Amino acid sequence: MLAVWVILHHLTGDRMLLDAWSRTWPEAARSLLEGGYLAVQTFFILSGFVLARSYASTTWNRHSLVRFATARFARIYPAYLLSLVLISWFALQFAMRPGRSAIAKAAVLGDYVFVLQGWKGSLAVGWNTPAWSLSCEFFFYLCFPLLFLWLRRGGMVRIFGALGISFVVPMLLARAGVPPFWKPIHHLSDFLAGIAAAGLFNAISRSGMAKRRGAWLYLPALVIGVAFTAHPQVLNGTPLTLNTVLRPLNVALLIGLAMEGGFVARILSNKTAGYLGQVSYSMYILHIPLLWWYTALTFFAFGATPPAWTGFVYMALVVAASIAAFEFVEKPANTWIRDWVAARMQPVRPSAMRAAA
Repeated sequence: MLAVWVILHHLTGDRMLLDAWSRTWPEAARSLLEGGYLAVQTFFILSGFVLARSYASTTWNRHSLVRFATARFARIYPAYLLSLVLISWFALQFAMRPGRSAIAKAAVLGDYVFVLQGWKGSLAVGWNTPAWSLSCEFFFYLCFPLLFLWLRRGGMVRIFGALGISFVVPMLLARAGVPPFWKPIHHLSDFLAGIAAAGLFNAISRSGMAKRRGAWLYLPALVIGVAFTAHPQVLNGTPLTLNTVLRPLNVALLIGLAMEGGFVARILSNKTAGYLGQVSYSMYILHIPLLWWYTALTFFAFGATPPAWTGFVYMALVVAASIAAFEFVEKPANTWIRDWVAARMQPVRPSAMRAAA
């Protein structure tokens, strides 16, 4: 669902496939369609929440750190590598085009290969604009063991303190003049909020009083979040941004959904929704590279203003391509990378050592 929202955000942009169609909608509905960039914050909070839940009982040492790093790399890079393959033709055209020095071109290509976009300003190429968020995720993974241990050892006081920090720090960074293109620094608060939300959910679960009552939490958060997204002008003249307002609402939304209960939680917990959730990363990271090719084809066929149906056909193709990428690239590569590293972490048997001697 969130990945589709991001795709709609890009398709309803200026002169994009669904731009003319979106202009026929009321202003509030257009704000919702165009607000898909806000889903990235939810991704970051969800990432912290899921990791904190998954590694709740982990004893951190050299081996567990290697396994954690391997799992994170295997989760992100295979599909991203496929996206690099998809944009390679456009990257080659960029490399062959005059106007930039060889060093400048190599720097742009290196930023893509090593996922450094989130630390840079505009690269003047839009081959895969959502990839900046992967720079954030890799930075978050480096920070996770320390943040997790710090919160786990501090009890509820530290958890609520972390939630407060996650709300205030982004505003302080903006006022302090921290470069806005240092996105991993600005969004670390989202990831921290997710880890703290997991700690708060654990405390609620242990109390035994909130089982299947999550709708009381996530429905108000969802309604208020939609209202702010549809009417962002209400924040004009305040120090708050949509991201600032939505951060605590996203925390409440995730905790409420984790508590279960209500029709939304039931819909999101069925097998189809679960599978699409697994596929959503491929949808997110592949849709812009696929859009480069699709736009070239539709422009050739329809000119600068293709009909709206081409946008919906594109969305269906993205879903189909993402399912294929998940099944034939993402899952096999994830398994292979984990197994390859695990095999090299096995201690050498004495018999093998004697044979080698």
